Amino acid sequence: MISLVYLELYKIFKKWRTYISFAAVIGFGLILQIVMVYEGDHYLEMITNGLENMFVLSGNFFNGYMVAYMILGALIVHVPFLVTLVTGDMFAGEATGGTYRLLLIRPVSRLKISTAKFIAGFIYTCAIIIALIAISLGLGLILFGRGELLIPYQGITVFAKNDILWRFACSYGYAIIAMMTVASLSMLFSTMVENSIGPIAGTMAVIIVFIILSSIDIGVLRSIRPYLFTTYTMKYQLFFANEIDFTEIWKSIAILVTHITVFTGSALFIIVKKDILS
Repeated sequence: MISLVYLELYKIFKKWRTYISFAAVIGFGLILQIVMVYEGDHYLEMITNGLENMFVLSGNFFNGYMVAYMILGALIVHVPFLVTLVTGDMFAGEATGGTYRLLLIRPVSRLKISTAKFIAGFIYTCAIIIALIAISLGLGLILFGRGELLIPYQGITVFAKNDILWRFACSYGYAIIAMMTVASLSMLFSTMVENSIGPIAGTMAVIIVFIILSSIDIGVLRSIRPYLFTTYTMKYQLFFANEIDFTEIWKSIAILVTHITVFTGSALFIIVKKDILS
C-alpha cells in the first residue's frame, strides 16, 4: 500500500497544476504580509476604534498571531477550489489519459489502488494546509513577532501569549478535516466522469449552492442546514471563542467525518463495480 501511495503522490506532484495551489497560497499570503507591513497599524486602529476611550490598551497587539488569524480567514474560503484542482483529476485523469485499463490490469485489487489514490489526495490536502501554516503563522511570527492576540470575534476578544498556539493548532487541524471533506467529494465526482473539469466544476457548484441554501433563513431551508457539510467548514472559528463549545466542535467533526466516509465509500464502490472501457 505504501508503494501505491508513493506512486500516486509522484503522479500528483509531477503535474504542473499541483503547484498552482501552493503558488496561490504562498503568493496571496506574501501579498497580505507585505500589505500588513505598511497598513498593519491602520488595521489595528480599525479593530480597536473607540476602545481607546474606554480601556487602556497595553501590549504588542499587532503581531504575527493577528496576521496569521487574518490570513487564515481570508484564504480558507478559497482553499476548496485549490483542493479540487488536483483531487478532481485523481480518477478522471486516468480516463482522460486512457490509462484506466493499464492501471487496473496490475496484480493489485481495484480497492487498494483506489484507496491509495484517496490517501494521496488527502496527503495533498494536508500539504496545502501546511503551506498555509508556514506562510501565515510561520512567516508572520518572523516578521511581526509575538504578543497577545486581539481579534474581532464575538465582540473583541484578547488572548494571552500562552493561550494562543494551541488554538491555532486545533483550528488548522479542523481546517484539514473540512478540506478533506471537499477532497473526498471531488474524488467521488471524479469516479463518475472522464474529464477533470466536471469534478472541479461540480464540487464548486455544490459548495456554492450549499452556502446559498445555508444563508437563506427560511423554515424549510433552516431544517436542512444541519445536514449540509458547508455549515461546518468554518467552525474552526469556535477555537477562538472566549469559552469554547467543545460539544459543538465534536459534533461538527463527527458530521464532517461522516461526509468523508460516505463520499469515500461511495467512490470506492463505484470504482470496484465500474466497467472500464478504456
